[in-house]
This record gives sequence, C-alpha cells and structure tokens, in this order.
Amino acid sequence: MHTIINAHSPARRTRLPEATSIDAFRQPNYDCRDQLDAVKVVVYVPGVEAIGVDIEARGPDLVITARKAHFVRVNWEAAHLEGAQRDYQLRLRLGTGFDYAAMQAEIRHGVLTVTLPKRHAFETHGGGHLRRVAAAA
Repeated sequence: MHTIINAHSPARRTRLPEATSIDAFRQPNYDCRDQLDAVKVVVYVPGVEAIGVDIEARGPDLVITARKAHFVRVNWEAAHLEGAQRDYQLRLRLGTGFDYAAMQAEIRHGVLTVTLPKRHAFETHGGGHLRRVAAAA
C-alpha cells in the first residue's frame, strides 16, 4: 500500500512559543462561592508567594497566573518532579456583570482569595436607562 504525504513548506507553518504552551502550567484546585454582592474565588496554589501572582481580566474572562519561586539545589538530580514544579494558571469565564476594577485579592499560606464585586443591575444595562426588551401583544 502506498501513502502519499504532502510536505508543507516552512512558511505555511505557524509556530507557537513554548512559553504559551498549555503544558507550561497546570490548573490549580479552586472553589467559587456566590455571595449576595460579590463572587469569592478561592484558589489553592501551594508554594506561591504574593509576588508571583498575576490577576488579569480579559473581557468576560478572569485569568489567574501564579508562579512558584524555583530554587536550584546544589545536590540537584532529576527526580521526575517537573509536573509538580509547574506554575499554576486558572482561566474562568465569569461574564461582564462584575466590577473588575474593584477586585480584591489576598494570599496566605498558599491559598489565594479573590473577591469580585457584582455590578448593580442598572449599571450593566447602560447606566441606569431602562430599555424595552419585549413588546406586549
């Protein structure tokens, strides 16, 4: 049986940088709690200090990146710890009903707590103006 394989020219291939690879991060365990006026997200990131946390709002998404401090030991030997030493990244699609500018976060003993205040209903629909969404028959 013959197989024909078409070679792709290198100009057609797009190469992603290795730093953006999904294998560069692992997803941490987390818990979301809906409160009356906010949503509280608790993310478990052991080995991460406050300096290594980056929280970013990208449209309706909340992206939390937590990087560990990586130490190189004098007696270093490969022990297949690469998976356990990866940094954390969590992507959550929360929507646009939150005030991301008023977000608060704190980290203690590897537990990151992010509090996102909810926008009021009149803020999400255009600054307090009511709009008609359905007409009576």
